[in-house]
This record gives sequence, structure tokens and C-alpha cells, in this order.
Amino acid sequence: MSVDPRFRNIVFSGSSPQDYLKDYAESLSNGLRSVDGDALASAISAIQTCAENGGTLYLAGNGGSAAICDHLVCDFVKGTYHEDHPTVPAVSMTENVALYTAVANDFGFEGVFAFQVKARMKPQDVLLTVSSSGTSKNIVQAIGAAKEIGATTIGLSGFSGGGLKTDSDISLHVPFDNYGVVEDAHSALLHVMVQQISNARDGRD
Repeated sequence: MSVDPRFRNIVFSGSSPQDYLKDYAESLSNGLRSVDGDALASAISAIQTCAENGGTLYLAGNGGSAAICDHLVCDFVKGTYHEDHPTVPAVSMTENVALYTAVANDFGFEGVFAFQVKARMKPQDVLLTVSSSGTSKNIVQAIGAAKEIGATTIGLSGFSGGGLKTDSDISLHVPFDNYGVVEDAHSALLHVMVQQISNARDGRD
């Protein structure tokens, strides 16, 4: 059994819950502020263009990152809905457990996302992947498969960023070594995307 990833976490110095919360909040704020604003704007534009061209936004992640993807499907579809604009169709590649486990069983866990990319995605689609480490093999393989198709890839990473940072067309990297902070930052970034698209559609940008 490999070492539990939680031991990669920076441990904050605060001994009390109050001090720990303060350090955590400061780290989360600093992590968000370090994200490339131009890359964030490019990610939002890519998703808007995808919807306008009849494409689909696919999301992929493992563990907590998978939960973030499942959550944001709701926000992208419902949270950006406007009668005068095309829906942002969004699909999480972990939401169909039968398909997910069938691919993992037959072709291996490393291919659970790449298989779906090849079977489902078109050039006008966008693949948005979320990985705290940025090194998950199934995520990196999915990015490669999407680029072969000609689809745009967006990668949300943390820690050193790994292959996800270097291989994605648009990289949103949170350079911090704590899974909780990185996951919270990723969730916040995705909420920013949703709200920016929604506000523009409502004429409130």
C-alpha cells in the first residue's frame, strides 16, 4: 500500500482551532490570488464558446475532485441557465457508476477517463479536469486523449502541478501543498467561472 497522500499536507502552526482556521484561511486566500487571471479568463471564454457551438463540457476528477466535478455539473447547467442563451451542457465522467466501473474493470483504472474521452467527445467540446496533485495517471491520459481529438483542455491542479499543469491547454494552478486548501480553491475557481458566465448572460457583468 502506498503512503497516504494526507502526509503530503503542510500542517499549519496554529495549535488551537482558531489559530489553525486563521492560517488555513490565509493560505486559501493566497492560493486563489496566485492563480493566473488571464488563464481563468481563457477558461471561461472556452466554456462559453463550447456552449455557443453546441459542444459539451466534460469534467473528470478522482476522490474529492470527482465530488467537485459532480457538484459543478449542477452549477454549470442550472446556474448559468438563461432563456436567450444556449445551455452549458455539462457531464461528469464519474456520474455513471456502471460505465465508470465497466471501463475500469475491462481496461484498467488508468483508462477510465481516456476511454470516455475517445468514445464521447467531439472537437467542439471542452474537457475540464481537476487533480490536486496533477499527477494522476487517468487524468493525464484523459488530457492526452482530448488533445488528440482537438478538444480544448482545462486543468485545475495543486502542489507542483505535475503533468496536468504542463499538458493542459489552459492551466489553473494553485501552488500550495495541502489537499484541503487546493480542493477548496478549485471549488472556488469553478464557482467564479459559473458566476461570471451567469452574470454576463444576465447583463450584470
